[in-house]
Amino acid sequence: MTDEILVEGRRLELTRGDITAERVDAVANAANEALRGGGGVDGAIHRAAGPLLLDELQRRYPEGTPTGTAVATDAYDLPARWILHAVGPVWRGGTHGEPELLAGAYRSCLLLADELGARSVAFPAISMGIYGYPPHAGARVAINTVAEHLRGTTTVDVVRFVLFSDETYERFAGALAEVETE
Repeated sequence: MTDEILVEGRRLELTRGDITAERVDAVANAANEALRGGGGVDGAIHRAAGPLLLDELQRRYPEGTPTGTAVATDAYDLPARWILHAVGPVWRGGTHGEPELLAGAYRSCLLLADELGARSVAFPAISMGIYGYPPHAGARVAINTVAEHLRGTTTVDVVRFVLFSDETYERFAGALAEVETE
């Protein structure tokens, strides 16, 4: 199952799968503020990348990173060059800046990708697991933030959302269908 659109000649794709197996320049991780590993996507990425990932995070980012931001590390045993650790918001009803923080997490990853010279980035559905962000609203923020970035000056040619469940995929497909393309 794959859907895609072109935004300024750049591909914005959706697929079902395992983000740890993606052969891209950068894989985004749905991290926590402490950057110390966790469950869900974060745990899977830490397990697949190996123990050196946590060593780098502890050494380079001892204080972690705030919600709405991202940091970059080596990808170690993943088939990527970098991991972009994005901290999305915990859903608290939508009145605590959650949409802006979620957009900030995606935007921070894309800006890091540009700084690194990455041409392809794989994203999970940040904050839509244990953090409880409503899938429909979260998908719209994610897709719109990425599409906006692809319309500007960027090194990124391909952004792929790698989604775990059929429900999340359908939410992202709906948001993708609403994007203005060329």
